[in-house]
Amino acid sequence: MDYLTMTIGKQKNIALIAHDQKKRELIDWCQEHREVLAKHFLCGTGTTARMITDSTGLPVKGYNSGPLGGDQQIGAKIVEGKIDFVIFFSDPLTAQPHDPDVKALLRIAQVYDIPIANNKASADFMITSSYMDQEYEHDIINFQQNIKDRADTL
Repeated sequence: MDYLTMTIGKQKNIALIAHDQKKRELIDWCQEHREVLAKHFLCGTGTTARMITDSTGLPVKGYNSGPLGGDQQIGAKIVEGKIDFVIFFSDPLTAQPHDPDVKALLRIAQVYDIPIANNKASADFMITSSYMDQEYEHDIINFQQNIKDRADTL
């Protein structure tokens, strides 16, 4: 299978997402790492983005709320190459009505080899990584070549 080398720039495009029971934890985490986050472009699902901006002063571009398609919007931005990094404080103990959307977002982040943290510990490790201050190259499947090859064999 053919691969393309992609570069995550020095300034990261970071998506910030949290389930309702984890929003306060993510806001506190953002406040704790405010200095690092301020160097990057931040976006997030609706309510979470608004709450982070209101609490920390960090500019966070808001998409729709998760249950209203925000997770899918973030996933689409990953496909477009406009999100490099996802912090998603998920709640494993509460059923989510939009669980299929969440699973789709996590899947697309894996497909595009995007770093994703789904709890405070993994987010702490990622945000303090030396890669936060430099470019990072990673390989993803050459989807255009993959589509062409599949079409040729059908």
